Amino acid sequence: MALSRTSSPEAIRRSAGVLGRVAQTLDIPFTVSVAPRPDGPGVITEIPGTTPFVRVGPCCWDDLAWREAIAAESRRTLAICGVTSEIVVLHTALDALADGYDVIVLVDASGGMSERTENAALGQIVAAGGTVTSVASFVTSMVRDFTTPTGRGTITALHGLMS
Repeated sequence: MALSRTSSPEAIRRSAGVLGRVAQTLDIPFTVSVAPRPDGPGVITEIPGTTPFVRVGPCCWDDLAWREAIAAESRRTLAICGVTSEIVVLHTALDALADGYDVIVLVDASGGMSERTENAALGQIVAAGGTVTSVASFVTSMVRDFTTPTGRGTITALHGLMS
């Protein structure tokens, strides 16, 4: 996350953590993919318990184990976020779109190398048929009633975006 110049590491951590909590509340499967590093992979500790996939390169789609885990869920919509938008998010989104998945990129849980290059990457994703939005917009498109137990859990998690 230290590579991000478009979102602070704290903002990315907060948004990713909220997204993870909402996924648990809504019983939506999620995976975490990390890059190999000499000092071990960096994992966002705010994301609730999941074992990360250590990917082979700059695109999650190139990692067979990760792709098989996605396919095993039998869901056709992927919400993608990460660092960097111009590399990991871009290539994963484009490959998933090419394989017939619907892709939603969550910009507040992502970070780019510069505003200019991140905007170019997000433009490519939109041009290929993907959607670009925020964690709050994504979540509230799925949960419209905050008075139910699920809705209360969701709105509580969303309040974490403001801390």
